[in-house]
Amino acid sequence: MDVPTWVWALTVAAIVAMLTFDFIGHVRTPHAPTLKESGTWSAIYVAIAVVFGLLVLWFAGGTYGGEYFAGYITEKSLSVDNLFVFVLIMASFAVPRELQQKVLLFGIAFALVLRTVFIFIGAAAIENFSWIFYIFGGFLLYTAWAQARSGGHDDEEEFKENAVLRLTRRVLPTTETYHSDRLTAKVDGKRYITPLFIALIAIGSADILFAVDSIPAIFGLTQETYLVFTANAFALLGLRQLFFLIDGLLDRLVYLAYGLAVILGFIGVKLMIHALHENELPFINGGEHVTAIPEVPTWLSLLVILVTLLVTTVASLAANRRTRADAARAGAGPAPVAADTAAEAVRSGPVTGTGEARDEARRREPAAREN
Repeated sequence: MDVPTWVWALTVAAIVAMLTFDFIGHVRTPHAPTLKESGTWSAIYVAIAVVFGLLVLWFAGGTYGGEYFAGYITEKSLSVDNLFVFVLIMASFAVPRELQQKVLLFGIAFALVLRTVFIFIGAAAIENFSWIFYIFGGFLLYTAWAQARSGGHDDEEEFKENAVLRLTRRVLPTTETYHSDRLTAKVDGKRYITPLFIALIAIGSADILFAVDSIPAIFGLTQETYLVFTANAFALLGLRQLFFLIDGLLDRLVYLAYGLAVILGFIGVKLMIHALHENELPFINGGEHVTAIPEVPTWLSLLVILVTLLVTTVASLAANRRTRADAARAGAGPAPVAADTAAEAVRSGPVTGTGEARDEARRREPAAREN
């Protein structure tokens, strides 16, 4: 697929423009988006991604169009699973609901930059080392196994700070309370970072881990750098709105982890087969290509992804109906689950900490003189 430089430039400019519009139109003034607003803009971003895919189909043909849609749907599905972690982060840092959009948008922008770097590194590796497909395929098979084994997120799961966050807290002085949507605040003549800044680092560091499985997954569906980039970009662009649209529904997708395990496992096998076709390793078939197993066509990849997601969603909703019906017959309401609890915590007040620590923070921290 030969993509002219001007098409790359136009695409990047359009994506930057959409991020800028998101910041100026929705995030610059802190507010909690309504369900209608989130639903409308989620639909708009999905429509933009679909229209782009249709343009690829029109100008580049069915093969590349199918690869783009397979990549976009896979990345979007992985993003939905990632939203659960975002909910836990928001709850852990008690981010006020009106500030969550800003945290998510900056996190998405960071993720887009980071994934772009990973994409070009991956493309260069594939171009020069055909054996990289074995590594990608093996990693996805392991990820699929781990995903299926864990069964997703358990009811007691909590967000645990990583080394980056612990180092940040140790090195940089942090206020105990939020100061509107400020990332830093001056208190008693000294500059501090706010919990909002820490939450941004948490989202950004989580995005690094998300990229580790999403990039090999999409390279298993297409090796076209342009399609990999655009599928990732369009999947990320609507993530902020999707968070507010389904943050209370995540607990109902009880089989999502298993569906993603099937998809990642399928792509891992597909990569292994492709690696055998491209084989140059001397200890495998004497360095000759292994073509006994035919490569998986794009249409089959797309079909497997769509059917898996459909079955996963239907099975999840059916399981939730049975659970609620059983609870109703037992004379009790449905038991709260992790995502419900986390979503409720996300809507909590703007002061971090609990009990005496929170009261003490209110007493001893004067009004910030913010610049």
